[in-house]
Amino acid sequence: MRKNILLALLLAAVVQLHAQIRGNNIQVLVQPDHKDWTYRVGEEASFTVSVLKSGTLLDGVKVDYQAGPEMYQDAKKSVTLKDGTLKLSGTMSKPGFYRVDVTAHVDGKDYKGACGAAFSPEQLEPSTVMPKDFFDFWQNAIQEARKVDLDPTKRLLPERCTKDVNVYEVSFQNVRWGSRTYGILCVPVKEGRYPALLRVPGAGVRPYGGDVYTASRGAITLEIGIHGIPVTMDQYIYDNLNNGALSGYWNFGSDNRDESYYKHVVIGCIRALDYIADYTPWNNKELGVTGSSQGGFLTLATAGLDDRITFYAPVHAALCDHTNSLRGVACGWPHYFYWNKGKGMEKNIECSRYYDGVNFARFISDHQKGWFSFGYNDDVVPPTTAWATYNVVSGLKEISPYQATWHFWHQEQWDEWEAWLLKQMNIK
Repeated sequence: MRKNILLALLLAAVVQLHAQIRGNNIQVLVQPDHKDWTYRVGEEASFTVSVLKSGTLLDGVKVDYQAGPEMYQDAKKSVTLKDGTLKLSGTMSKPGFYRVDVTAHVDGKDYKGACGAAFSPEQLEPSTVMPKDFFDFWQNAIQEARKVDLDPTKRLLPERCTKDVNVYEVSFQNVRWGSRTYGILCVPVKEGRYPALLRVPGAGVRPYGGDVYTASRGAITLEIGIHGIPVTMDQYIYDNLNNGALSGYWNFGSDNRDESYYKHVVIGCIRALDYIADYTPWNNKELGVTGSSQGGFLTLATAGLDDRITFYAPVHAALCDHTNSLRGVACGWPHYFYWNKGKGMEKNIECSRYYDGVNFARFISDHQKGWFSFGYNDDVVPPTTAWATYNVVSGLKEISPYQATWHFWHQEQWDEWEAWLLKQMNIK
């Protein structure tokens, strides 16, 4: 017995130790000479590269660097930094982002740093073409889907409920009979009518926990999945699907607008709003949508297609400006035409225009309030596409870039996002 207790204590100590591992002792910094990382076209940007060990410059470190327009860097070099520092410079003759990537090699390991400098980003324009029947295509698809009854299900999850919030797994029909969308619904326990928030997911296959926090502040929240499967199963099931039947799902049907995987995904977002309107104590006033990465795209699509949305917040939105790579400019994830420049993919190019966040953004109404945020170091969702998407929106909008982020959040960014959402719902 004593031996088992000692073993348990040892394991607990190891877990606690592991949980406290943070960051690296080696850091690679790439700092621009403008604090906002922003320059005018034709202006020269200067970058200071620093490789640090224990917070001090590391002597004699070997580095590789690439510099130039993001995703199309044309300057590549390997050098040894005698004192751990390097000066670089660059410019652009047209609006865009000039990116410097640095990889330091220390004791057999690689450490990376980057900086994406913006050149007149407010002038960036997207490349994607708006199909003449874009809006009609989507409105017809929504009308066809609504011929199918939502047929909702609702299951209380007692283990997730709190004294202030009831939590349910819900489902409702999507584009046809038997095609369902699943999600986690959180509703305040106190009787009343509430603002509502739809949370749409990033790419991947996973379970969901629901937004209990926002619901506890006085809002209805619905967090949905996109794959037509329950969102409360064991993790291994999602892992198996992600590595098997749903691997690369963003490519499914990408050459046919009617067979695209994202058709039922987008429609599922609109039907989620129908569910909120018909089966929750929504106040018929504030209704929002938000998500990051793939969820950022779905945020734009939902706001562009449904005028019931009063506020929306896309964060580093993916699937925007797919065709930018056809003109040698950074394109949005999943970078459909980056590798082969679209050769032999004419049907895919045409189809992509119906599933481009830029085209949905063009239909966002003037009364809908938007909050956009992304990072200038993001190498998954290039800031070139994020800025160009923001620029096409004509209505009420705010932009809050967190320049040093890659394809992740900073805590301050998360806090600002949450505060903005609460403000739109008149929650203090």
